This record gives sequence, structure tokens and C-alpha cells, in this order.
Amino acid sequence: MQAASVKLLGQQPRQVMRFAPYILIGIIFIVMPPLMPVYVQSLMTKILIFAIFAISLDLAIGYTGLLTLGHSACFGAAAYTVGVLAYHYQVNSLWVGMSLAILIAVAVAAIFGVIALRVTGFYFLFVTFALAQLLYSITWKWTWLSSAGIEGIAGIMRPDTGVPGFTWTFASYYYFVLTVLAICYFLLNRLVNSPFGYALRGIRDSEPRMRVLGYNTWFYQYLSFVIAGLFSGVAGALLAYHNGIVTPENVGITVAALGWFIVVLGGQGTLYGPVIGAAIIIPLEFFAGVLTPQRWPLILGSAFVLSIMFARQGVGVYIYRAWRKVVNRYGSIKS
Repeated sequence: MQAASVKLLGQQPRQVMRFAPYILIGIIFIVMPPLMPVYVQSLMTKILIFAIFAISLDLAIGYTGLLTLGHSACFGAAAYTVGVLAYHYQVNSLWVGMSLAILIAVAVAAIFGVIALRVTGFYFLFVTFALAQLLYSITWKWTWLSSAGIEGIAGIMRPDTGVPGFTWTFASYYYFVLTVLAICYFLLNRLVNSPFGYALRGIRDSEPRMRVLGYNTWFYQYLSFVIAGLFSGVAGALLAYHNGIVTPENVGITVAALGWFIVVLGGQGTLYGPVIGAAIIIPLEFFAGVLTPQRWPLILGSAFVLSIMFARQGVGVYIYRAWRKVVNRYGSIKS
């Protein structure tokens, strides 16, 4: 009995080490935000929104092998849907706005997918880039997509939840976005670890082999592209409500490139990697914009080059491996 008690006590530090990262993440993302200044809560909300955008992009790039530069089109289309509903139709319902935004994002992805998936590889990248730039040009030229005095739609309020007496604060909106991220992550994690997800990985690694095995590879790629667009639309709608404004830049190459950097820096094909990448890139963008806004592209490019040189598989992957080594050293996880 005494020996069993000693053994149980000896395992407690190992269990603490095993769950330490989850405890730390919980403290950072659940406990600390209400204690932080408003600008920090706003920054953390933006991190979560771009984490949703990045994991949706990771489904296309990391799991399916679709090198797309048009992902921002779904993101921006959803954001503009929220803006148009608020500005032209005075519709500010959360449920109507989010539903229509996601529906429009899916429609854009479905149309772009039919056109772009006629080609593969870098040709696919160029076609998706061209399609996104076409939508970008429309947002610039079509005055209906602009409010008075600016290129874009301003004055977007936080959505009406329909709950009597409820009012949004920075903290409550942060927790709402955190909940949405958790749901999106859970759904995408189940998807990529399902037979459908393993089929996507097979197509990424060798599409001809999957064709020989009888898979309709075009359909799998198309479905993956549309699902990625759906989750991108979720992020776009959340950003519109968060910023209170939507501009053509939300549709253009800037957001697309930022998503790429987040995925590559964090580790593509992992889901957790893009979340870590967003937690690095978005604060870096914020502080660079405050200290030296003209040099932000140089800083972003330097971070990208350094990650390729010294952490080619992604910073998130190396952090995960380091954590496993520490836990394995205590014997709580077998390699």
C-alpha cells in the first residue's frame, strides 16, 4: 500500500508536465484577457480571428496541397456581406449576418473552385490570385460597396445577439471569438482525421496514385476548397464586426499573403501550427506598425526567411516536438 502511494506521488510531477502547456494556454487565453488593457484584448481578438483564417487556409494548402492565393476572396466577401447588410439594409442581427456571410463565402469558393481547379500546381496559384484580384477591383470600382467618403464600408456595429439586455464589451466579444475558434478547430480537426481527411493527404502526396485507387480527386479537392472557404468566411465576418470597417484590402493580396506567412511560419498540415503562427505574426504586425510602419513588409519578410532557414517545418512543429521531449524525459508519454 505504501509502495503504491509512493509510486502515485512520483507520477504527479509527470502528469503536471504533460498538461502544463494546456494549463498555460488556458491561463493566457481564458483567465488573463479581462485583466489586460482594452488594446491588448483587441489584439488578442484579432489573433484568434486570423487563427481561424489560417487553419481554414491550412486545410487547402497543408492537407490538400492546393496552393491558393485566392483565399482572401472568401474572407473579404464575408466581411463585405456584413458591411452591406449593416450599411444598406440596417440589418445587424448576428445570426442573419453570420449566416449570409458564410453563405456568400461558400458561393465565392464554389465558383472560384470550378474555374481554378481546371489547372494544377502553380497555374492554380496564378488563377486563384487573378480571381481574387478581380473581386478586389470590383470592391474598388463599385460605389455601392463604399460608404460616404471612403473606399470601403465604415460604421459596422457589434451584432445584435437577440438576447434581451445583452451588450458587447471587448472582453465578451473576445470570448465569443474564442468560442468560435474552438468550434472551428474541433470541426476541422475531426475532418482532417476522418477518412475524407486522409484521402486529402493522399491526394496531396500523390494525386495519380489516388486516381488509380479509384478516388475522384477533383471532387475531393473541390470539396476541400469550398469547406476552406466556409471557415474563411467565418473569420471575415468576425473581423468586420471587430474592426467596424471593411476595405478592399480585406479581399486583396495583402490578407492572402499574411495568411500564407502565418501557415508556413506556424507549420502547415498541423492545424495547431497556424494558431501558433497567428500568435506570432499578428502581435509582430501590431508592434511593427506602431514603431516603424514603413518597414513592416521588411520585418515580415525577414521573419519568413528566418523561419524557412532555421525552422523549415514551422515554428509550431518545433515547439510541439520540444514539449514532447520534455514530457518523454519524465516518462509520462511513450515515444
